[in-house]
Amino acid sequence: MAITRADKEQIISSVAERFGRAKAAFLVNYKGMSVEQVTNFRKKLNESNSEMKVVRNTLALRALKDFPGEKEALEKELIGTNAFVFAYDDASASAKAISEFAEDVEHLELKSGVMDGAGLDEARIKYLATLPPLDVLRAQFLGVLQAPASKFVGTLAAVPGGFVRVLNAYKEKQEN
Repeated sequence: MAITRADKEQIISSVAERFGRAKAAFLVNYKGMSVEQVTNFRKKLNESNSEMKVVRNTLALRALKDFPGEKEALEKELIGTNAFVFAYDDASASAKAISEFAEDVEHLELKSGVMDGAGLDEARIKYLATLPPLDVLRAQFLGVLQAPASKFVGTLAAVPGGFVRVLNAYKEKQEN
C-alpha cells in the first residue's frame, strides 16, 4: 500500500512535533530485531517517558528542516533501517534504557543522538547513560546548596553553647 502525500505530510508534522517536545532524540538501528524484542524495547522506553518512532529517512529529513542543529547532527547517520527514540523528560534515563537494552539485544545499534541542538556520538550517549536520574541530581545539588548554611548554623550554635559550658564549669569551680 502506497503512502499518499497527505499521509506523508501528517507523518512529517508528527515527527517535527516530537522533535519540538523532546529534550533529546536518539537514532537507533533496529534491523534484525524480532517483533517481541521491539515490543519489549518500547515498553522499557515508556518507563522513562520516551518513545520509539520508525520513520523513513527522507521523511525524517523533511521533518528536521525546522531544527537545523538536530538536522546537521543526524543527517549523516540517516542511512539504513532507523528509528528515533524521543526522550521527553530525563535524557539520561532514556540513554540508560537504550544502552541496557542494546547490551542484551545485539541487533539494536545505537547510532547517534542530539540534545539541545548538539550532536551526541555513541560514547557521549553512553556517558549520559551513566549519569544518575534527574531527581537524584536535583537532590545532590540541593544538598550542596544546603551544606554551607547548615555548617554556619552549627557554628553559630556552638559559640553560645561553649560559653554556657565555660560558665557552668566556672560555677562548679566556685561551688567547690
